[in-house]
Amino acid sequence: MSSLARRRATDYTVKVISVAFAALALLLLAWILWTLVVRGLPAIGPHVFTRMTLPPGAGGGLLNAIVGSLIQIGIALAIGTPIGLMCGTFLAEHGKNTQIGNAVRFVNDVLLSAPSILIGLFVYQLLVMPFGGFSGWAGAAALAVIIIPVVVRTTEDMLNLVPIGLREAAFALGAPQWKVVTLITWRAARAGIVTGVLLAIARAAGETAPLLFTSLGNNGWSLDMNAPMASLPIAIYQYAASPFEDWVALAWAGALLITVGVLTLNILSRLVLAKMK
Repeated sequence: MSSLARRRATDYTVKVISVAFAALALLLLAWILWTLVVRGLPAIGPHVFTRMTLPPGAGGGLLNAIVGSLIQIGIALAIGTPIGLMCGTFLAEHGKNTQIGNAVRFVNDVLLSAPSILIGLFVYQLLVMPFGGFSGWAGAAALAVIIIPVVVRTTEDMLNLVPIGLREAAFALGAPQWKVVTLITWRAARAGIVTGVLLAIARAAGETAPLLFTSLGNNGWSLDMNAPMASLPIAIYQYAASPFEDWVALAWAGALLITVGVLTLNILSRLVLAKMK
């Protein structure tokens, strides 16, 4: 066999293997989505969105868990987005090839890949033990720590894509640097930054481990951020292992809601990024 024939055979073999593994990954994803739809869709009804958790057999819903998740994610977003935006801007505008920039970038990469349960333990030591109990504030803080590194990385990458000529033109016109950043670079990269924020929300929305150590969960209706607060991931975790069929059905319904929400956020992020391109 000639060398050309061997190269073609190797190329064909690698292509076949790549396509096979890609098809396997898509099959597994489709299987998961199909299982969620089959198990979760029949359990979704008006009671899921209008009733809070009730004893087994009483026809309870997930209202308190949905509201608790929205509150904690909203507060985490309000905390994490400004910090991530400013940190990413610093790395892109001032932290290139500097020791402090490299250190911040390294710490951010560690946070980005850190297991979420370690973040939960960190916030537990920081906010739960010193203040004597689980709380919604602790849960929001844990989710904020998860959101921050995603926003930092996306902001830095998007700002680095802004052509240097835009900055130079603004400086040539006498604009101070804070105006160049806020009116030129942020505006040019806004679609990518929004995409990063949406991806950060999608990641934080399905986290269970950090909330187990921080907000803990609550089967009752509570908007008190100083007390344990319900959340959808915790409700799924608790109900999925329950011996009661109606609670297991609620767990499937909650899993489908989270999956649909995460998929929607990912699709929105793709659409926003496509507009930028």
